[in-house]
Amino acid sequence: MDYSFHPAAEAEFNDSIDYYESIQPGLGIELADEVLLAITRALKYPKAWSFIRNPVRRSLVNRFPYGVLYVERGGGIFILAVMNLHREPDYWLRRQ
Repeated sequence: MDYSFHPAAEAEFNDSIDYYESIQPGLGIELADEVLLAITRALKYPKAWSFIRNPVRRSLVNRFPYGVLYVERGGGIFILAVMNLHREPDYWLRRQ
């Protein structure tokens, strides 16, 4: 299976890495590693994660308040958001 990002999701992922890196050197890389692990879990078990709004599922990120929102598409997953769970919950809806 393969994955791809909505352009806005990729931008928010990179912005989040930069933010955490500015707080403490190395922390942004740790966030990136945890997000990539969440993506790997979603790829391996795409139906294991709960729907937050059908057909969108959310794979939670360990250690950080983030979730990877995705839909199954073309034998892989399409990532709609790398969402901070403490922010506006429905901002990503227009990305479907």
